[in-house]
Amino acid sequence: MILTSIAVVLVLFLGVGLYNASKLRQIHIQKTVTINADMQTTFNNVLYLKNFTKWSPFYEADPTQKTEVKGTDGQVGAQFHWEGNKGKDLGYQEIKEIQPLKYIKMGCVIQKPFMATPTFEYSFSKTGNIVKVTQDFNLESGMGDAFFMWLFGAKKDMEKMNGRGMALLKTLCEN
Repeated sequence: MILTSIAVVLVLFLGVGLYNASKLRQIHIQKTVTINADMQTTFNNVLYLKNFTKWSPFYEADPTQKTEVKGTDGQVGAQFHWEGNKGKDLGYQEIKEIQPLKYIKMGCVIQKPFMATPTFEYSFSKTGNIVKVTQDFNLESGMGDAFFMWLFGAKKDMEKMNGRGMALLKTLCEN
């Protein structure tokens, strides 16, 4: 009787987990911020990877991390490398596409604490003195990774970090 109850609970847990994980195989998070600054400054703060530590929520959480820009900063192919959390976080972002004052696409390769390859796309538009920046974050993952993301509430953490990054970008550009 006890073993049957444990088996039923386990099957239910796995069923609910796999159902919820199937919704996390493709994650899209969109964050928009309006910035009272000029377009060039705002665009450059995203384009030039040397500026990333000024508005990165990850750097804010771990200011001791080691960072390095490789390639020609502000050009397609430039990469921002990081190693933080005493070697437990490792990866890089690479500029993949630039449409001046309109759009930037970056690919990201996270090597630790888990493997992932999300993309970040930034769109820029201006109305009067206000610059609107929209960040689209996209991540595709396998069912196993999605299960663990569901189990540990990773999407909420991603949404929080992306929102914090956009708030830090706003502060940087407006000061």
